[in-house]
Amino acid sequence: MRLHRGDLSDEQWQKLQPLLPGKADTGRPANDHRQIINGILWIQRTGAPWDDLPERYGSRGTVSSRFYRWRTQGVWQQILERLQQQADAIDQIDWEVHFIDSTVVRAHQHAAGAKRGG
Repeated sequence: MRLHRGDLSDEQWQKLQPLLPGKADTGRPANDHRQIINGILWIQRTGAPWDDLPERYGSRGTVSSRFYRWRTQGVWQQILERLQQQADAIDQIDWEVHFIDSTVVRAHQHAAGAKRGG
């Protein structure tokens, strides 16, 4: 498989592969996890819509389906937690400095806190 800029390196793949769920027995061969994850990373990196996913990553339906299914099943959260545990076990995380927070707070432009009226 030819690697493209932004795709998982062999070293990254070796760390990630054991953390992924096994392939489901659906009666047909499942697409390669690495190819699918590289497609997901491409979408996340570029911000492009699923329709613009390059063919080298597989069908947009397959890639998006796996992304959303794993999100619903908590797979991404489990992977993050395991990678953090592994890095913490070998002192690669300084918890005083490193943290991940995906909180986004959006307010309407008129919700600046001013009271109405006089």
